[in-house]
Formats: sequence, C-alpha cells, structure tokens
Amino acid sequence: MSNSSPFARRSSASLTVPRGDVLGEYETYPEAQKVVDRLAKAEFPVKGIAIVGSDLKTVERITGRLSYGRAALSGAASGAWLGLFFGMLLFLFSPEPQLSFILAAAFIGSGFGMIFGITTYAINRRRRDFGSTHQVLASSYQIIIDPSQTARARQALAGGSTWPPPLPETAPSDAPTSAARPLDAPPAGGTEADADSAAGPAADESATKR
Repeated sequence: MSNSSPFARRSSASLTVPRGDVLGEYETYPEAQKVVDRLAKAEFPVKGIAIVGSDLKTVERITGRLSYGRAALSGAASGAWLGLFFGMLLFLFSPEPQLSFILAAAFIGSGFGMIFGITTYAINRRRRDFGSTHQVLASSYQIIIDPSQTARARQALAGGSTWPPPLPETAPSDAPTSAARPLDAPPAGGTEADADSAAGPAADESATKR
C-alpha cells in the first residue's frame, strides 16, 4: 500500500502520525483510496492528505494442505519464471540469438525450482504442513486533511461544483452620483421666483448698510 521509494529522503514529518481534521473513516483501504482519487480528479490539491490505518492486524489465510506434489509444482513454476527471465537476457545480448536459449533456460530453471520446492517441504514438513499467505490489515482507515482545506474538500466531494470555486461577483452600485450645483443656481425643481425670494433678504440688508 506504499509507493515510497527506498532511495527517497525521509523527512522528520514522515516519522510522525499526521494530525488534522478527519475527512472520513472507512473500513477498507480501497474505499479511502477512492475518496482521495475523487479529490484528485476534481483538481483538489491532494498534497498533504494522509490515509492512516488504525488497529493493525496480521492476517494469515490458509491456501490448502501441502504435499510433495504441490511443493514440486510450486517450485517448478517459480523456477520456470526465473529461468525464462535469464533466457530472455541471453537472447537479447547474445551475438547469435536463438529461441532455444529461452526454452533451455526455462526448462533448467523449472528443474532446479522443483528440486528446491521438494527439499524445502521435506525439511519443514513436521513444523508446517500447509500453505498460506500473509497480510497486514487495519480495522479502519481515516483520511486526515489540513483543517484549512476541510470545507473545500467536502465541497469538492459533494459534486456538481467546479474547483476552484468562482469568485463572487461584486454588484454594481445603483446610487446616482450627484453633480455639483453652483451656489447661485436655483434648487432642483424650483423656479427663478424662488431664487429671487431667497436672495431678497440678502439684498435688503446690503441696501440698509449703504
């Protein structure tokens, strides 16, 4: 379940358990993986999201009872694949490539694999007389995300919304701009008589002073 390379440089953050908001909790890893995949397809910045498995358990599944025949067939199949690989290398880098190299290498690898399988079964027969596969599973898987991105992630998972969300449009102002009115101009909706009556007291006062 890990795609990390053994040659990648480990930072101090990779050695600690991620902390943040729990975007969701799922019973299986594929379910949590699908959620992260949906975020990636919605062009959400998935860098920094972590899938944390809790309560790890080792599961051993029994595939069946072993026998000399099963051990021989399993060893022969493994050896044949290994011989086929080396046969392809000989075929590609040989100055005179021939298909017989591949067949011979697969046949020899199958024989050695069969002998190895029978020998291993004979040694471990008393302690282990069955075949099995091992898995490390978690009881639950949580998707941990940065708290500042939680709302955006839930919006992206809701569907029907584009990412990034459009910016809100600013409504145009409907208030009319009032033009400057000269001091001696009559008020709006008034007449010239109104203007003369308004200027009358000022004229009488100036005449009195004279």
